[in-house]
Amino acid sequence: MASRYWVVSLPVQQGSAFAASLWNRLQEQISRHSFDTPLYRFNIPNLRVGTLDSLLALSDDLQKSNTFVEGVSHKIRRQIEELERVSGVESSSLTVDGVPVDSYLTRFVWDDAKYPAMAPLRETVDTIQGQVAKIEDDLKVRVAEYNNVRSQLNAINRKQSGSLAVRDLSNLVKPEDIVISENLTTLLAVVPKYSQKDWLSSYETLTSYVVPRSSKQLHEDNEYALYTPCARERRS
Repeated sequence: MASRYWVVSLPVQQGSAFAASLWNRLQEQISRHSFDTPLYRFNIPNLRVGTLDSLLALSDDLQKSNTFVEGVSHKIRRQIEELERVSGVESSSLTVDGVPVDSYLTRFVWDDAKYPAMAPLRETVDTIQGQVAKIEDDLKVRVAEYNNVRSQLNAINRKQSGSLAVRDLSNLVKPEDIVISENLTTLLAVVPKYSQKDWLSSYETLTSYVVPRSSKQLHEDNEYALYTPCARERRS
């Protein structure tokens, strides 16, 4: 069962010393009511706050950004689960950059190289959203490539194991089944099994060029039978 986390933000107004004291008090209060509940401190640098107006505007946009990022995350998860289901691989825990999600959350480290702490918050949010948008575009390309390869593989499988109506006949027809002559041409006919009698009684009348009694059955499956009638070459 997946773990559930609460993310709690508490106001800190008097520097790092007050933050450490507040963290200790929080641990003490939680342990009194739930001694087995682990707490983890989310280490976030002092970001560049900006003006109140910019924060209010950013607050509205963050709701949209959060919905977008969460949606892309769900798409990735569903695609991974689909790949595991199709390939028969045992379902595994999702990771973030190769790290289990729980470990990533509980040992979170801010990447200052990607998201400089001194950059405006708007710039940081736009950077994150831009990266997630690129991930979504890459995912669409990969999914399209995967579906294309899967369709091709299914087509190959149908040709190898499907009925005579769709499969490749080259593995069923031997060289000796084909009459090689300047005057004769060997044809291949896939006939429904329930119509074999009709075929044998009528194929000679399809055209005057059909050689009488030349139709021979080569193969049959649950639905169709494969015949090779011969026809005389038409001379102009």
